[in-house]
Amino acid sequence: MPALVPTDYTATIVWLGLVPHRDAPEIEANSSERLSLTFAGVESGEVHSGLTRPSCSRVTAQYPKGTEIRNTRQVSIVSEEELATIASALDLEKLDPRWLGATIVVRGIPDFSYIPPSSRLQAEDGATLTVDMQNRPCSLVARTIEQARPGHGKGFKAAAKGRRGVTAWVEREGALVLGGTLRLHIPDQRAWQPGG
Repeated sequence: MPALVPTDYTATIVWLGLVPHRDAPEIEANSSERLSLTFAGVESGEVHSGLTRPSCSRVTAQYPKGTEIRNTRQVSIVSEEELATIASALDLEKLDPRWLGATIVVRGIPDFSYIPPSSRLQAEDGATLTVDMQNRPCSLVARTIEQARPGHGKGFKAAAKGRRGVTAWVEREGALVLGGTLRLHIPDQRAWQPGG
């Protein structure tokens, strides 16, 4: 019996990007029409790529900051619908995905930031991303927005809470293309109910 169930939900890839460096206190991605995925993440020197990474503030309950750990944050995926909601809360016409250091912006999967951990997003050519967990809003993005649109970045963390998308890692190599689709596959298990 399969442990992952294909759903009827598909997402259209409406934006692709990569963050080439992190020399500044802000973060900004460059847009692309195609991304090649390897087991280490996005090719072409993307700053989040690598099989391992130093641990960050998100996992300090498990490891001291800077501990070498498996990189499950190779890719940042956000939804166009949730970006529109965040933009509205920040009184912006649009939230540029470059400001978030996003890798992929998708359209079409409702409540995207809450898709279950371990879900798969699979492209037509078989390239597959495994969802690690919901991403958290950070001050780095807030500073980037503030620099681009003064007066609008400070509210980012509150506006993006529960809408920042997910992080993922490459389970099967392949390519992602602008306009391509990703099919959602979810784990075949009930929600965790301790003591139940």
